[in-house]
Amino acid sequence: MVLAMTAALFVWLGGYAVLCAVKPFAPCRRCRGLGEVERFGKSRVCSRCHGDRLRLRLGRRAHNAWRRTHEAGTR
Repeated sequence: MVLAMTAALFVWLGGYAVLCAVKPFAPCRRCRGLGEVERFGKSRVCSRCHGDRLRLRLGRRAHNAWRRTHEAGTR
């Protein structure tokens, strides 16, 4: 049982890593990829994505931070 759960976790992490490499951007959570949010009956530019409609995935942000740290330490 534990072995199957561990294997499933590694498969999921591997799939997420591939997804982050192939498609690093995802739709914004607040505006659901529309770029606009309705407030008080008026459409306004989304404050989270600033109208870009996309956000960087968490895994990609972690990878970029690790890569910057590694490059800064090996110069």
